[in-house]
Amino acid sequence: MFVGRGSSVLTRENGPQPADFADVRATNLAVVLRHLRTHAPCSRADIAATTGLNKATVSSLVTDLIDRRLVREVGMTENRIGRPAVMLVLDGSPYAAVGLEINTDYLTAVALDLAGERLLSWRRAFTGTAGQPGQAIAALAALARRTVSKLSHDGRRVLGLTVAVPGLVDADGVVELAAGLGWQRVDVRKSLLAALGEPGYPLLVENDANLAVLAEQRLGDQSGTGDLVYLTGGASIGAGIISDFRLLRGARGFAGEFGHLPLDPAGPACGCGRRGCLEAYAGLGAVIRRALPEVGIETALSPSEFGPHMDEIHRLAKSGDAHVLAALTETGARLGQGLAILANLINPACVVLGGYFTGIAPWLIPAASLELAARSAAADSGGTVIVASALDSSAAAAGGATRVLDAIDSGALPTPR
Repeated sequence: MFVGRGSSVLTRENGPQPADFADVRATNLAVVLRHLRTHAPCSRADIAATTGLNKATVSSLVTDLIDRRLVREVGMTENRIGRPAVMLVLDGSPYAAVGLEINTDYLTAVALDLAGERLLSWRRAFTGTAGQPGQAIAALAALARRTVSKLSHDGRRVLGLTVAVPGLVDADGVVELAAGLGWQRVDVRKSLLAALGEPGYPLLVENDANLAVLAEQRLGDQSGTGDLVYLTGGASIGAGIISDFRLLRGARGFAGEFGHLPLDPAGPACGCGRRGCLEAYAGLGAVIRRALPEVGIETALSPSEFGPHMDEIHRLAKSGDAHVLAALTETGARLGQGLAILANLINPACVVLGGYFTGIAPWLIPAASLELAARSAAADSGGTVIVASALDSSAAAAGGATRVLDAIDSGALPTPR
């Protein structure tokens, strides 16, 4: 929908307010850019016909976008009735969006162009995070500087950077709690801005599951799905939730703690200090102990141990090992119990299993789907299906870059240089 002269905008604090010309133009520039993202190549006349903007306005807006090097002309087309038309596509060659992820044993950087194509994807081991946010932020800053330097060398201007953290992150970029990192009340955004010397691009901090679901919706097999849940399969189980095309963050940004849904108050101890949480039944530690009892029931697993153990579980499952298959079936059923709660509350069209869950998804999904169907109030699980993510382990970092692209699509356009 476009905004014209005399329109008003809604604000949370003050109700309807007049929209000034600058607001209207920024909104309409974003409308044209979004249209090109999904329909390019197309002509100015195509844009006008679809959006309802008049042709003169579209011509002015396109000129502005070309000046900003967000759009370019690609020649004429004659496959149409009437005169040939100049066709338009996204450009964005001078720009890049960056996402970083910090997790319990690695750092990741992903950069995307305006079309969502990867410009770089880096991952490195990092084990100095436990209870040491200063060291972690220094490492993040070093990775950010290296990433921005590479992009600058390639002639690209960074439009924004978003950091993914596995924990509770408020709207100001403060990590209230990241149990796996040993963090409490860490102002990641402020500290990182200081470490980077107040860079000239926006910097945000967000929960990793929230960013992963944005990547799944924009870059994955579920592209365009308006009601979507992404489950992280890492040291904890987080849920990124999109409802009616909007990210569900909650009042303070703490929505999505899927792993701490209480299944049984008398159940096993959870790392959060409570008992019977879903994570205590279906988190990676629980999966490994159930499938590989030789690891030791009381053994505390470090995140660096997850990979080799999950690889072994995957190998044994493929070979038909009865014990491992039974363990994965039980894990899938526990996931299904939690997913039924979500399905009854928000009725997603699709739940995507990400992280380490992706590799064992073929053995989790059947049992999870049965439990979901049995516990859903609506017939046929309300239409909710469970699938494995097609994105790799950098989904949260890619989602960080996607968050920047979303801001561009919403009107936060770069100024011409």
